Amino acid sequence: MTARRLERQDALRERIEAEGLDALLVTHLPNVRYLTGFTGSAGMLVVRRDDSVLVTDFRYAVQAPQEVGNAAAVEIDAASVWDRLRRVLGIDGIATVGIEGHALTVREAERVSGLTRARVTPAGELVEPLRAVKAPEEVAAIRAAAELAQEALAEVLPSIRAGRRELDVAAALEAALRRRGSEWHPFPTIVASGPRSALPHARTSAREIAQGELLLLDFGAQVDGYCADLTRTFVVGARADERQRTVHELVRAAQARALEHLRAGMTGREADALARDVIAARGFGDAFGHSLGHGLGLEVHEAPRLSATAEAPLPLGAVVTVEPGVYLPGWGGVRLEDDVHLGPAGPELLSDGRTELIELL
Repeated sequence: MTARRLERQDALRERIEAEGLDALLVTHLPNVRYLTGFTGSAGMLVVRRDDSVLVTDFRYAVQAPQEVGNAAAVEIDAASVWDRLRRVLGIDGIATVGIEGHALTVREAERVSGLTRARVTPAGELVEPLRAVKAPEEVAAIRAAAELAQEALAEVLPSIRAGRRELDVAAALEAALRRRGSEWHPFPTIVASGPRSALPHARTSAREIAQGELLLLDFGAQVDGYCADLTRTFVVGARADERQRTVHELVRAAQARALEHLRAGMTGREADALARDVIAARGFGDAFGHSLGHGLGLEVHEAPRLSATAEAPLPLGAVVTVEPGVYLPGWGGVRLEDDVHLGPAGPELLSDGRTELIELL
């Protein structure tokens, strides 16, 4: 992995030079991990034209060198990482330092400016476009996370019944994820029943699931730092009624069309339209208010975007979610989500694509 990280840093240096910078201060921790392998909660990476230096504190005196290896020099400061950063930024030849403006607060940016005589300027997102294109080992980690999540779901489904609280279902699912090796939950698990399933990002509640209701589960797993993100919608304790079946089949058809025609090179807007047009043609366009999907990787939401406003082309090698939904306030909602690698032969499912309507009787 050290060779891969050095390649990433070299690619980043090309972007740094193109921006007219002498160095980039990387503070967004997923970017630090991507470039060095460091998994700690506190660390700043200075990428210069000829080398890279990771600055962290005494808590990681053993961990940081082990994880980083030869990908960067590691400097530990027991007293103040900011004082150590001052020394790293103060070497000859650094006249302009870029900072990750999207990842630093105004106060932190002002603090960095006070550490150096160099000009400090926001550099935008220089690492994120590199992260959007996944190496084979990254794809494999996301696939493993999806498989782990699917196994956890299969364990929990038989225990779901009318009368159980949403919180109880979430607890059982998260426990099953951890037992199978998920490092953590990429986001708070969503368990939304009945009319609450019409809330796209519902907070799991103490509500009891009633017989015959829709139940939406949005959950994920994390393997080697990489995230999977899945959504399935069920009917609990009864056969699906006509309306439930109709809406579910519509969302399933929209997802199927997107999965069939999605390709690297099309814009995020074109990708979004693959599913949106199917839903809108049936008169439910206003009920699909979010985008079709987003990139997956070290973060559960990262580049690229599959939305009606995204004009950038989807890069070859990206991993994205495909998650159309229909949400009807007061009644409920259906969302189906799978994870997809945009390979040279077309879209490759990393999750199982098991989106048929399941009645939990």
